[in-house]
Amino acid sequence: MADQDDVRRLALALPEVTESADRFAFSVPNKGKDKGFAWTWNERVDPKKPKVPNPEVLAVPVAGEAAKQELLAADPAKFFTEPHYNGFPAILVRLPAIDPTELAELLTEAWRCQAPKPLTKQYEADH
Repeated sequence: MADQDDVRRLALALPEVTESADRFAFSVPNKGKDKGFAWTWNERVDPKKPKVPNPEVLAVPVAGEAAKQELLAADPAKFFTEPHYNGFPAILVRLPAIDPTELAELLTEAWRCQAPKPLTKQYEADH
């Protein structure tokens, strides 16, 4: 079972990662922009009200549609999506359903999707 403390610890252990000052989100600089690789899912609890952050669900980018579908099929108790993410290579992760080791792998892959290639190559060489 993972939580936001695990996400923060694992995400900040990756090279050049910063945490957003105004929401629970992590990014890595790439070509002059911060590229998000993990953020809290905003859930629409009431159809007539704004979405609200759900601290038990994390959104992370994946390598593409095939990777997304593979994860969704592998374990629907852990991974899901919603219409907002249709056509976007990202999945939603239920933190209470995932262990920290699997979360570390998922965050590292999400970071690789957003980090600049020279940084990912250096990371691979170091690990």
